[in-house]
Amino acid sequence: MFRAETNRFPQAGSKNLAAARGSNFKFTDPQSYQGAVPAQWDILVTRKGDFQAELTQVELPRLWLQRAREGLPRVIRSVVSVERPPIFFLTGAHQPAMHHSGMEVPFGDLVAVGSGSDHHHRTEAPCQWATISVTRDDLAAAWRALVGRDLTMPSNTRRFRPSRPLMLRLINLHEAAGQLAKGTASTSVQPARALEQAILHALVMCFADGMPDEIDSGGQRHLAIVALFEEMLAANHDQPLYLAEICTAIGVSERTFRFICQEHLGMGPIRYLWLRRMHLARHALVLADSTKSTVTKIATEFGFWELGRFSVEYRALFGEAPSASLRRPPEDLRKSQNVPIAFADAEFA
Repeated sequence: MFRAETNRFPQAGSKNLAAARGSNFKFTDPQSYQGAVPAQWDILVTRKGDFQAELTQVELPRLWLQRAREGLPRVIRSVVSVERPPIFFLTGAHQPAMHHSGMEVPFGDLVAVGSGSDHHHRTEAPCQWATISVTRDDLAAAWRALVGRDLTMPSNTRRFRPSRPLMLRLINLHEAAGQLAKGTASTSVQPARALEQAILHALVMCFADGMPDEIDSGGQRHLAIVALFEEMLAANHDQPLYLAEICTAIGVSERTFRFICQEHLGMGPIRYLWLRRMHLARHALVLADSTKSTVTKIATEFGFWELGRFSVEYRALFGEAPSASLRRPPEDLRKSQNVPIAFADAEFA
């Protein structure tokens, strides 16, 4: 389930620039949440509980902003735009660190995500996060104007740790934009164009102040292995995959592969494959017509042959029996705009 509110707020400055737009969404299902994000996104919730998420999106002339609150731990796989790679950071001061592609990201750090490859983000608890998306040309122009030299953005992911006052200013300005989108901003909040200029200035200052920490060669190799794993899942989404053949195809030992999956996904490869299938089975059950389909049919389609075990594990993960999901009205789950990229069968041990 989701609820959306969309606002259009006035903007000062040139009449040639379109007014800024803002939307606020609330979700009780991860698939609907996934579908609201304008990117290739694949989310897997990793702990039982009632899913709750809130997503606020703001579109300014040069900046695209997102901020979110999530109530359950999860793993997200994303494919990043080459033209507008996102910059993300945490907005909750007391929450545990997030892990991005094996790199720990605590509150106060700023991550410029490398473009054109798969990335995994995982959390171990409820989290609050924000992103800023700006084109490379716009960021380079702002850098040149404010810092006085050319900016060369690397293709690899980099983590920055600016001074606390600079980072808090960026966080507060991002929150102000979110308040505009929700229609809850006070009269003292700057007009949209001025706010955009302030956010861009704060972002450049954070980059200029923070010492970049780039993923090393070993980390890049691990990223490449995870990307190969995801490619293999996509190519074999309709047939079982087993750990030995995955390791052979990727060209890595089982021990190393387990370590890399733990580093990037927070779990071993078998658990990850099983969890993906469980989420896909749930999505199919909720969307199915209970007069034309059965739990048995859907479970076996996704490689669950031990139906008693499937039912027990399904209830433990989602808090309800598979039959209850099948009987739920279809409108309880909005079809995702982003179909999960790669789900694969695997032997669960």
